[in-house]
Amino acid sequence: MTLPDYEVYAIKYARREARRHEHFVGGDPHEAPMPMDYFVWLIRNAERTIVVDTGFTAEVAAKRKREYIRTPKAALALLGVRSEEVREVVVTHMHYDHVGTHFDFPEAKFHVQDEEMRYVTGRLMRHARFAHSMEVDDVVGMVRALYKGRLVFHDGVDEIAPGVSLHHIGGHTPGLQSVRVHTKRGWVAVASDATHYYEHFESGRCFTSIVDLAGTLEGYDKLRRMADSPRHVVPGHDPLVMARYPAVTKELEGIAVRLDLPPAA
Repeated sequence: MTLPDYEVYAIKYARREARRHEHFVGGDPHEAPMPMDYFVWLIRNAERTIVVDTGFTAEVAAKRKREYIRTPKAALALLGVRSEEVREVVVTHMHYDHVGTHFDFPEAKFHVQDEEMRYVTGRLMRHARFAHSMEVDDVVGMVRALYKGRLVFHDGVDEIAPGVSLHHIGGHTPGLQSVRVHTKRGWVAVASDATHYYEHFESGRCFTSIVDLAGTLEGYDKLRRMADSPRHVVPGHDPLVMARYPAVTKELEGIAVRLDLPPAA
């Protein structure tokens, strides 16, 4: 069977200033800036539109001191997508910056890993070290969506459409999943936080927000197996994504890029 090709986009909706030591387990000897971008992702062709993650709200941005560029809903609208009409949303994991505006997708079903729901509603949320990365209203929102029949659960690897599959990675959170997409340039892995920056999986180092160190390191190998090459792995927060991939239009330079087209480096 010939697989369909999809266009894949990374769309930046927020950012924050940070330093290198904040982003590596064990710190980093180079006290240099290392800013972080926040993205939602869009996968589409003539037959399907799939949104990956829903970002966070302006209120959460203010509370957590993030620079808010626009709502994820408005970011998707730049590419002609109305969040009210989206039917499929992949939630890579339930940290505040990945599931925060779920209410802007009233017609969508949300794809989550079983392990992630167990995590965010289980005993580990007693610990501030883990609960800090959640917003309780987001978790409650997902529970409400569950009772309305709007959650689709996955356990491991699942194809959700021809040429689009979800892959349980773990590490960063127990139920973290990445997305494998078939494109004209081959298989692309939308890693989300399986690797925050290119440098993490390229050097075998880990981001500081982590549940399972070994799972994170093993996850890098999973990403490599998912993608056609390391150049087909797209990290979850690296500003280099905006620099390496071609902008959708000149007006959207630095805001929206095409991941289904080859990167510049």
